[in-house]
Amino acid sequence: MARHITVTLESRGVSALACLLDEEAPRTASAVWNALPLSSPVFHGKYARNEIYHLVPAFAETEPGRENSTVTPIPGDLCYFQFDADVLATPSHGYGGGEVPTEKHGIIDLALFYGRNNLLINGDQGWVPGNVFGTVVEGLDEMAVACQDIWMGGARGESLTFARSDRT
Repeated sequence: MARHITVTLESRGVSALACLLDEEAPRTASAVWNALPLSSPVFHGKYARNEIYHLVPAFAETEPGRENSTVTPIPGDLCYFQFDADVLATPSHGYGGGEVPTEKHGIIDLALFYGRNNLLINGDQGWVPGNVFGTVVEGLDEMAVACQDIWMGGARGESLTFARSDRT
């Protein structure tokens, strides 16, 4: 039986329904499912293009490692990225005055890609493959409009939430 999650922009009141890719990315899908709900401030991608994401402290007992990874996500892909805290401690990620993320066991970036022509390359890090662990099955068009609003209007005050859905 397929497991579903919702991806919600809280202030904008927009949600999309996604199906977990349990066959293609079983370790990543299980790690995310077991940690839900996860909510934190939303960011819009600077390098990847049509991406919104949030950063949360590492949550998996054992990191899933690479599975079903890509550097060219398509619209509707949900991706999981694991970073050591110091990897994101650069001016390009908003840390320029000596402050750094405090998560000792790493940071997880959960992302939703809402449009075409994405390329996961970062000027500071190079290629950044992500594990595709889910795909949006409903609400992508409405979510894409809200994501463009974040890009053009700003992300301040907006939270991104990944939560379990009771949909089967």
